[in-house]
Amino acid sequence: ETLYTRDCLRRPTPRDLQRLLQKAEARGFPRMIGSIDCMHWQWKNCPTALQGDYGNRKGQKSIILEAVAGFDTWVWHAFFGVAGSQNDLNVLGQSPVFNDVLRGQGPNITYQVNNTVYQTGYYLAD
Repeated sequence: ETLYTRDCLRRPTPRDLQRLLQKAEARGFPRMIGSIDCMHWQWKNCPTALQGDYGNRKGQKSIILEAVAGFDTWVWHAFFGVAGSQNDLNVLGQSPVFNDVLRGQGPNITYQVNNTVYQTGYYLAD
């Protein structure tokens, strides 16, 4: 077990999900599991051999961190994009969070919007 895995950087338990859902609903976001965002860190000293894989269209070298957090800043997921990911959509396409959802292994949270029943929670993104 690593330093933070007991409290952070682990999948939410059913009890955690209940707490996240209650806090989100109290703040006007019913059935929201967490907030997801990608952050780009400029990689000033990127090795020459890796510059093609970590460069964006402007020629800047960066590494991308995707994170999911709750309202209380509990970070329960972090994923660094791999070589060639270069933008948020590519990182999300490789994300373990969305791979689980696509395999039907995401948290099962049933709710209805406009007469349509949904079986999963959602993530707030910007």
